[in-house]
Amino acid sequence: MDILDRCRERIRGRGLRVALPEVADERIVAAAQRLREEELAAPILVDNPSKSARLAEYANVYRRTRPDASDAVARRLAAKPLFHAGLMVAAGDADAMVAGAANPTARVIEAGLMTIGLDAGIRTPSSYFIIGLPQRTLLYADCAVNADPSSEALADIALASADSYRRLFEDTPRVALLSFSTKGSAAHAHVAKVVRALELAKAREPALAIDGELQADTALSPAVAAKKLKVASDVAGRANVLVFPDLDAGNIAYKLTQLLAGAKAIGPVLQGFARPISDLSRGASIDDIVATTVLLLATAQRAAPA
Repeated sequence: MDILDRCRERIRGRGLRVALPEVADERIVAAAQRLREEELAAPILVDNPSKSARLAEYANVYRRTRPDASDAVARRLAAKPLFHAGLMVAAGDADAMVAGAANPTARVIEAGLMTIGLDAGIRTPSSYFIIGLPQRTLLYADCAVNADPSSEALADIALASADSYRRLFEDTPRVALLSFSTKGSAAHAHVAKVVRALELAKAREPALAIDGELQADTALSPAVAAKKLKVASDVAGRANVLVFPDLDAGNIAYKLTQLLAGAKAIGPVLQGFARPISDLSRGASIDDIVATTVLLLATAQRAAPA
């Protein structure tokens, strides 16, 4: 059973609520129908939010974290579909939000930051793909959001990715911080950034199985790891979470894996937020929307009212 099948079984019949704010897009409506028919979710199509009976309540939810905002500004934002959906999640009226079929990633992230906010200790929103290969399933990050993350942002991405893997697979993440260098085989500012990210991530989560800087073959092949490393590693040769040093590397890697290795790539799914929210490619198919929603809801706890 692949990860999507496992996630479907975990969420089926639970009645988890997903807010879908792009109701003018027929793909969203069709995906919502499929989610409902297969008992995978209780979709909430956010239609005409300016007429919502809960508009004033959601404006108040917004002002709780932004007390300097005027009531007029809060109501205006709460009337926008993306913000309304995010505020539904923040208020506990939805368990997750999925958008991006008709809006750029930057707008989805902006709405998420301003309504749901980031998880404790995280300052950098990011994304991941699930990469399904015949012999293994991997999590790739970040392949869609952060163009050139700092060491601090890279540590955030690593920790958020470990948490995403743990929630999705209910298994232990082994996180590899990737580079063109393995343990000092090359000296460069790009390598130093990854080394520093490893130090920061270890300081924040000492028990996490994380290592770097590692080349991709060292991270994935036990034979290569045995040749290249002088000290045994819990991660090298066994990594299941690959964190790329920048968006060039991550985006290129997932597309090459998908096209040349025939991998199944599911995502991008946003991570690092206080509650589940995800972006979609604007070219997403109905199947893609359903798959992303299934993954997202598999990480969700039933939200309690705010």
